[in-house]
Amino acid sequence: MTETKAPGARWRDTRLSAAERVEALIGEMTLHEKVAQLYGVWVASSPVGDDVAPFQHDMSEGAVELDDLLPHGLGQLTRPFGSAPVDPAVGLVSLARSQKRVAAANRFGIPAIAHEECLAGFTAWGATNYPVPLSWGATFDPALIERVAHRIGTGMRSVGVHQGLAPVLDVTRDPRWGRTEETIGEDPYLVGTIALGYVRGLESTGIVATLKHFIGYSASKAARNLAPVSMGRREFNDVMVPPFELVVRDGGVRSVMHAYTDVDGIPSASDESLLTGLLRDTWGFTGTVVADYFGIAFLKTLHGIAGSWEDAAASALKAGVDVELPTVKAYGGPLVAAVESGDLDEAFVERALRRVLLQKAEFGMLDADWSSLPDGWTNADLDDIDAVRGRVQLDTAEDRALAREVAERAVVLVRNDGTLPLAADTGIRIAVVGPLADDQFAMLGCYSFPSHVGTLHPEVPIGIELPTVLQSLRAEFPNATFVVEPGVSVDGKGSDGDPATADAAGIERAASAARDADLVIAVLGDHAGLFGRGTSGEGCDAASMRLPGRQQDLLDALIESGTPVVATLVEGRPYALGSAADRAAAIVTAFFPGEEGGPAIAGVLSGRVNPSGRLPVSIPDHEGAQPATYLAPPLGGPTAVSNIDPTPRFPFGHGLSYTTFEWADDRTDVEQITTSGTVTVSLTVTNTGDRAGIETVQLYLHDPVASVVRPVNRLIGYASVPLQVGERASVSFEVNADLSAFTGRDYSRVVEPGELELRLAASSGDIRFALPVTLTGPVRTVDHTRTLRSRVTSLPSVE
Repeated sequence: MTETKAPGARWRDTRLSAAERVEALIGEMTLHEKVAQLYGVWVASSPVGDDVAPFQHDMSEGAVELDDLLPHGLGQLTRPFGSAPVDPAVGLVSLARSQKRVAAANRFGIPAIAHEECLAGFTAWGATNYPVPLSWGATFDPALIERVAHRIGTGMRSVGVHQGLAPVLDVTRDPRWGRTEETIGEDPYLVGTIALGYVRGLESTGIVATLKHFIGYSASKAARNLAPVSMGRREFNDVMVPPFELVVRDGGVRSVMHAYTDVDGIPSASDESLLTGLLRDTWGFTGTVVADYFGIAFLKTLHGIAGSWEDAAASALKAGVDVELPTVKAYGGPLVAAVESGDLDEAFVERALRRVLLQKAEFGMLDADWSSLPDGWTNADLDDIDAVRGRVQLDTAEDRALAREVAERAVVLVRNDGTLPLAADTGIRIAVVGPLADDQFAMLGCYSFPSHVGTLHPEVPIGIELPTVLQSLRAEFPNATFVVEPGVSVDGKGSDGDPATADAAGIERAASAARDADLVIAVLGDHAGLFGRGTSGEGCDAASMRLPGRQQDLLDALIESGTPVVATLVEGRPYALGSAADRAAAIVTAFFPGEEGGPAIAGVLSGRVNPSGRLPVSIPDHEGAQPATYLAPPLGGPTAVSNIDPTPRFPFGHGLSYTTFEWADDRTDVEQITTSGTVTVSLTVTNTGDRAGIETVQLYLHDPVASVVRPVNRLIGYASVPLQVGERASVSFEVNADLSAFTGRDYSRVVEPGELELRLAASSGDIRFALPVTLTGPVRTVDHTRTLRSRVTSLPSVE
């Protein structure tokens, strides 16, 4: 425990409400002390090497020394574990000491909030690497993802972290975008419901979850990172907004991060109608809005709407950005100067400060007995670092088992001609081909610690067990004979980065190996990285949906070999697969499945795991049809007036199983409801195959006539139904008329009377039953308090 400062101060009195204490503290603070709570400091940021945030090193010029900042206080500590390889035990001790230093340096003794990335696991050396969010979407299981987030948050709190910068609620609009791997999918209902599970899991551990990127980032022009967003208000309201609306309202989330992009010329970081009007005044959000890294400075350097740092600070603060991350640039001296000059009312500083201090009060940081140590630790415990190591475990057996479970649930069997599953005791000759077959990093997304930071420190071990696909295949099929040929590099470049050095002869070697084998397992896809250092990830956007480098050429050659090919995609976005879409013996897709992804893939190939994943993004039919998602109106599909057919080869929601399911007894309890009524849609699902499996029942809304153009199908519910052999379940969706709401001609959200179809489906392209329902009564205007989810029940049927 640090020495208590101002022990008798009113703001120390825990008998008062947090709001009363915060007001008392604000009354004692100078302008410099108030402003100091509104920024973070990135102490561990490296001054050399490649960026891990946009324009990181450009923004580091003119940085203020930490010793000059701390006497005023400090709002946040940026990524004490996630900036360089840090032994978690050493990190715990170091963070505790840093917090003591922060508290000791300011006259109030207030520490900082420590934040970290946690997109697919705590982004720290030695922590569990779970599958990426696109794999979360493939599970169609919010409860499972809630468990993942709970484990992630538990690890973060165990070492003294307070805030996690996840989840991403951007809806995929164009999968060429490099950050598609970070999204949950191309449907706002799926994104919102899965993200809701994640937020509840993370917040249940005490970690502040942070929704990002608010709003529109994933719709940038030509899918280029940070490029402008040009979309109408209706698309913005009906596609991009709903996931945030749901999670803010129902998730108990305590922080939101603004997007980098501008929408129709207004950068999110300076959009008062968005950050204050919609988020706070309409939805009632009371937490903090934090800047995406350097986002406030970008108002001056990239967007050109601020002529000075003072202007940038004032614009962002008035819009509603409370905290500048990752480090102080505009919210330090420039913000003070803007207030002192009279250009900015100090009330805006106090508004943001109030939100920050209320969160610190929730963490006990205003209490006299606050400790810099995580719960259960004493200062004496830190004297023996080996003993600390024995207590700090960020990749436990429980974590790995959960990572395996999610990976297994997320693998999608896209195509199968009966070749799969393979017998585990098979003695056949298998050619394992492809640049990712024996690559540990193939399992990981760009925000995993090994890919995000570890690659900048090649001298440091990877820190976790990370079996490759090849290693996992050898373990899964011990009697098989394996021949291995990489064929090509992932990106078509040689070791020196020169495309001319790409080994074209590798394709022939791989084809020869294929001709001599009984089966080919082609492991292809992406290598995650940052800002062009990979084929997927932040700043790694794609020009087309063709597999990177010469991987498509390799796949085509393998198909032509005549040997059955199992195309195994380990990727961050869906790619067109050329002739393999029709001619491969099987296609298996895993979206960066994490540290247990290799065994999960092998388990699907052997049948040890019955695949149940569903595509959260459509697989395109050809490489040049983007942007396109299933959420399209009639003219967004194939027509006689365009020679380009955007129909996906494998649609959103598609996925196969090794068992079979029968759907029957489709019905609604009524055929007509009012525009404020509710209808229940039901069916029975029976496992008619020879093994246990999980069926995913999807419910889509079709609105054939509306006052504005609507998508042909829109997901409004889903249920993952586990069934033993012969077992039957009754599945019901309680659908409120509110779920048919959309943004009308006057931009209010309305429920219109008329004919609807409620479509029970195995995917957006496989409609099993279409049930008509009529809405009667007046047009209803609805708001954020409307019903946002269908209520699902799945019960075993009794004969």
